[in-house]
Amino acid sequence: MKCSLWMLALVVPFAAVAQGKDAKPTAPAAAAAKPEAGVNWEGQILRATGAGAPDMKASNPAQARLGAERAAKMDAFRNLLEQARGVQISAGRTVGDAMGSEEIRGRVEGVIRGFKVVNKRYYSDSGVELDVEVPLSALMSALPSAPDAAIAVNTQGAKKYTGLVVDARGLGAKPVLAPRLLDSAGKAIYGAEALSAEARKSAAVAAWYKSLEDAQKSALVGEKPLVVKAAQLQGTDLVLAEDALKKLAEANASFLAEGRVAIVTQ
Repeated sequence: MKCSLWMLALVVPFAAVAQGKDAKPTAPAAAAAKPEAGVNWEGQILRATGAGAPDMKASNPAQARLGAERAAKMDAFRNLLEQARGVQISAGRTVGDAMGSEEIRGRVEGVIRGFKVVNKRYYSDSGVELDVEVPLSALMSALPSAPDAAIAVNTQGAKKYTGLVVDARGLGAKPVLAPRLLDSAGKAIYGAEALSAEARKSAAVAAWYKSLEDAQKSALVGEKPLVVKAAQLQGTDLVLAEDALKKLAEANASFLAEGRVAIVTQ
């Protein structure tokens, strides 16, 4: 009898949802704001949300809720994977393009399965929503690296700067996962290949900002970042101005190997 009662209580609101009526979130879990799905280029995070309905065959409400959470995790994985496929790596190349091989597809899916649940919302029909995220550094680590393309970073001299801010305003640059900084001859002076093995575990190639002020205040680039100007856009690569190249050549640029780079687009 008890089982029948709880099933009836569960079916009524769930049926209302199926008819297009939104179930109400229960406090306090639902009080948190729902984050925007997609790439947070400033925070270097990929986000998605998954939703799950209660298991109508469960023997009790607790089991129904667990079923909803399992379904929400599966939905979150699918949505996160779909978001990841569309992330631009460089000009004309997305993560989805790189997943053409079975090995890379498996590595990317493995990274996505390791997502972190950052928020849960429970609903009156026993449904669940989960907000999940994956660091862009983890996604980047799953992609193949260019063979024999290491970029040397100057680590000599005193450490005068704590990071690099590239002012690319007015060039039409768009955020990508693997941007490169070039000299006027087209030689790469910074990119994914400049990161140290240790940095690749936790750092993306660069964070992207819409405000120069926000970029300069970012914890990523530290208290005293070197601010330089990009002179030209080549595809998704940025060609640095001559004075910027000179400053980088003269500085201890160990911060580059740590991925402490912010790019401003507006």
